[in-house]
Amino acid sequence: MHPATAVVADIVAAITPLDALEQQHIRETLSWLAGTDDIFRREPPATPPQHLVSYVVVVDPDARALLLGAHRKSGLHLPMGGHVDPGENPLHTARREAAEELGADADFTVVGDRPLFLTSTRTVGTHPHRDVSLWYVIRGHHDHPFELDPREFAGGRWWEIDRDAIPDSDPHMSRFLTKLRTALAS
Repeated sequence: MHPATAVVADIVAAITPLDALEQQHIRETLSWLAGTDDIFRREPPATPPQHLVSYVVVVDPDARALLLGAHRKSGLHLPMGGHVDPGENPLHTARREAAEELGADADFTVVGDRPLFLTSTRTVGTHPHRDVSLWYVIRGHHDHPFELDPREFAGGRWWEIDRDAIPDSDPHMSRFLTKLRTALAS
């Protein structure tokens, strides 16, 4: 196993699953990592057909809110983030994406600098592929004006963490909110 793949495998193995689906995603991801080093997107949008993403979820724990952007390509309300570059540590990707898409330094003091959540999602569209997403949480404040990258997002808004669901979002957002609420309670 290539050292960059081994780093990702260690990160994935350290995630405590929320439920049976996240446990399945972790198990499938670890199996995928054990079977290939071709885990980083080399050519947009879908080469290789399964690759890594680092989500950066901005959370204001005091206001119990999270910031989502109106993602231009997908038409969904999504966390910031992006594809992990070849050989890049996913934590570095989260820092880079926070700088690029939010104009901010990533502050990992909400739940720590390891991903809180892992999902494996088949995308839709003309080039469907599978994104294995590591969900990192960074601290924000709902009164702080973030400058979302206008090439990626048509604005953004804060959403209540205690909602059951957020319309037109990632298919795993409701589960992420459940895991986030549990993490914030401890």
